[in-house]
Amino acid sequence: MDKPAKRPADLDLDFPQSLAVYDTYDEAQRAVDHLSDNEFPVENLMIVGTDLKRIERVTGRLTWGRVALAGAITGLWFGVFVGLVFALWVEDGGVVGILLSTALFGALFGVVWALTGYAATRGRRDFSSVTAVVATRYEVLVEHKHREAARTILAATPGLLPDPYA
Repeated sequence: MDKPAKRPADLDLDFPQSLAVYDTYDEAQRAVDHLSDNEFPVENLMIVGTDLKRIERVTGRLTWGRVALAGAITGLWFGVFVGLVFALWVEDGGVVGILLSTALFGALFGVVWALTGYAATRGRRDFSSVTAVVATRYEVLVEHKHREAARTILAATPGLLPDPYA
């Protein structure tokens, strides 16, 4: 049986209780900022993102040509970097030659590496994308002994406590 991951000690509260739940991180941050502005000991608070979702945004179709071009560009930049490192130890005149040769070798290596990786997918993933994990709700937790003081401060300002807590 797997053990739950242990959080670092600075991410724990002794007896956290829910203060409020918000739809956006900005709303939760605004509530904590308001508490801070009112001299509340904010080190007794925690914002927790809940109901996590993995979102993948498809950015385009992959073709052999696009994969080769992306590999060449990536390899070219890596080759220039390696060339600059080597150029630190080269005396007069050889810097340009080293930069050109490492850039070309890097581009060639990048193309081969990218096409090999693309071929290994065997057409199962012919698109590019970016992914992110986002929370759909943000809960502000407070140390139990400070809950009522925090609620009193938030309740005094309209809009800082969500409807179920008003």
